[in-house]
Amino acid sequence: QVQLVESGGGLVQPGGSLRLSCAASESIFSFSSMGWYRQAPGKERELVATITTAGSTNYADSMKGRFTISRDNAKNTVFLQMNSLKPEDTAEYYCNAHRWVRVGVEYDFWGQGTQVAVSS
Repeated sequence: QVQLVESGGGLVQPGGSLRLSCAASESIFSFSSMGWYRQAPGKERELVATITTAGSTNYADSMKGRFTISRDNAKNTVFLQMNSLKPEDTAEYYCNAHRWVRVGVEYDFWGQGTQVAVSS
């Protein structure tokens, strides 16, 4: 059973920074990609950023230039550095690991979430 454990959330003032961590219970290279999603109250879960096994990254438009996804292969950990935080970034942030097996067979694993609140 894959386990993803997030940490690093908290309360921060507008303009501040936070760094989220996601520790996987197995090698991150066993996944096709890993990423971060977020869900604000009353809204659907949305993509924040992803990073593939090859190291390619993808960001939602509203996060480009402010958020950076990275990984530490040796520690099986993925990070999300969030800068210039805005109140609208307030949400529960979830780590995701995606595993592609073959056409029609894919799996998504999720962490328990970590709360980020941006407020003065």
